[in-house]
Amino acid sequence: MIKAPAISEHEPLAKYTSWRIGGPARYFANATSPDELRAALHWAREYDLPAFILGGGTNILMSDQGFPGLVLRYRSHELRITSTEATARAWVAAGAPMAGTARRLAGLGWAGLQWAEGLPGTIGGAVVGNAGCYGGAITAVLNRAWLLLDDQLVEWPVERFAYGYRTSALKRNDERKTMNDKQLFSQNSSFIPIVVAAEFELTRAEPSALAEQMQCIAAARRSKTPVGSSCGSVFKNPPSASAGLLIEAAGLKGTSVGGALISDKHANYIVNRGGASSADVLRLIELAREQVLREFAIELALEVHIVV
Repeated sequence: MIKAPAISEHEPLAKYTSWRIGGPARYFANATSPDELRAALHWAREYDLPAFILGGGTNILMSDQGFPGLVLRYRSHELRITSTEATARAWVAAGAPMAGTARRLAGLGWAGLQWAEGLPGTIGGAVVGNAGCYGGAITAVLNRAWLLLDDQLVEWPVERFAYGYRTSALKRNDERKTMNDKQLFSQNSSFIPIVVAAEFELTRAEPSALAEQMQCIAAARRSKTPVGSSCGSVFKNPPSASAGLLIEAAGLKGTSVGGALISDKHANYIVNRGGASSADVLRLIELAREQVLREFAIELALEVHIVV
């Protein structure tokens, strides 16, 4: 029988999030395999505790009150490559860093994920949220993924994720629990769906050419990214518009609440200047949504996931 991973109590979550915001988890564990994930979830179920999967801690706002149940991080970084002369399929564990994996594959001469240079977060989070930037996206390279669902390891082809702009069936289910009036997952399931691995389709390329391309992406990212702790883009871009430019046009660039600031470099970033609370960030989120709706009749949709 697989034992649950070591479980700690009252673990501060701020150090695990890119915003450096978040109170303590009542219980906290790092899992290194699907079996350890399953065992930890069984443990939470036994004590009737909610469970939350924390990936790289990016694109997320944790409450200052923390989390009342078990927070799990999946830490496996395993990579396997099956290749021909011109193509490859890369199986990557969900705990692997997105940017680090892109660099690793590019260094081996495999193209397909180079757009993810500098992208924070993990493979699992990228698959759930259909991460993308600089002309690339998960949906274009993902072949299939494996999920821990209802205590079983199941395989989903890319079509099953029903990808849209920065969303998927998994993310939509998390947000509203239903899709097309049909339940995606059993209401009485003991488990939340967890991506544990993904397989990407790649093509052969010159490592030097990929390195040059990734250097350009890294430079472009640095030129646009504000200094300080943030989650990246707070809002999704509306159709044919830029959330950051809308917030700037609404006169909110540089607006602050407590320790949180709408960046004066890129208005779709909210920066923790030091000591910001989740309440500070939430107030700025509300202010941006209200002002943009009032000025331009556009309702901004969140890209960041809020856990309160």
